Amino acid sequence: MGRVIGFVLVGAGAFLIALAPLLRFQVADRLIAAPADQYSVTTLRADNARYFNVGDLKVLDGTLDITVTVKGDVEQASGDRVVWDQFTAVNDVTNNKQGISMSQFRSAFNKYTGEGLNCCGVNVDKEPVALDGQIFLFPFNAEKKTYKVFNSVTAKAFDARFVGEDVVEGLPVHKYEQVIPPTKTQTITAPASVVGVKDKTGDVKVDRWYDGKITFWVEPTSGVPVKQEQQRHEVLKTQDGVERKPALVATATYTPEAVDEWVRTATNARNQITLLKTTIPLVLLVVGVVLLAAGVLFALRGGRSARHAADS
Repeated sequence: MGRVIGFVLVGAGAFLIALAPLLRFQVADRLIAAPADQYSVTTLRADNARYFNVGDLKVLDGTLDITVTVKGDVEQASGDRVVWDQFTAVNDVTNNKQGISMSQFRSAFNKYTGEGLNCCGVNVDKEPVALDGQIFLFPFNAEKKTYKVFNSVTAKAFDARFVGEDVVEGLPVHKYEQVIPPTKTQTITAPASVVGVKDKTGDVKVDRWYDGKITFWVEPTSGVPVKQEQQRHEVLKTQDGVERKPALVATATYTPEAVDEWVRTATNARNQITLLKTTIPLVLLVVGVVLLAAGVLFALRGGRSARHAADS
């Protein structure tokens, strides 16, 4: 009987030992992915902002609230792909002006790596774009290196350099900085008098130029940015290259409430990843070794008992 129990325990132990690396290196990697049904609302605030208000045709100063809503398009998710739609609305709190700016961004990316995919009608404000780099998320187990990150304002990807480690609300994070060089984002027509062109009458063409720096605080295991700061410097230039008006000069950061929410999200994701990739495989390995050892012991004892019985 002891030998039978021993063989059963040896089999169970060997199975668990084989299952541990399978779960760690294959199953877990398929289960850990960006969700297709993502839904989040994030608010940023920019104090002491300056912007050109189209409705008033003048530059205003004030505090801006920026609401970013992201929703997954579940029907378009397939295989390794997820599709997320983002809608951004900017309100001027100081001057009580709603919807001073609105923009849309449709993206598709690999749910395991976060890298952009060109399909599914990806666009910025209905204009088709070619996605490149990270979209929304950094990779799982983000490294201390430079990543390309897509910027929806310029519709281009730029390097985000690792600049150090930090702690956000007790959560260890990696800090990345992305510097965006002056990039033309739009050409519009405006009255010459409004944009300060004194030697012309009627309308003139004006280009909108953007440059800035974006800082990401990223929980590395999950790749989730838990905090973000956007230093934006946008100006209006006439075709002769002369800067005429500020379009948007502001530093926008996640509100404390937004940081709280993203820290909780990243912490939960990190814990689930640790459970799948470390805790459960380790427990399976330890239990498997114990069962294997116990099985061998039972088998040896059973063998000795059988020999004693035969000798008797």
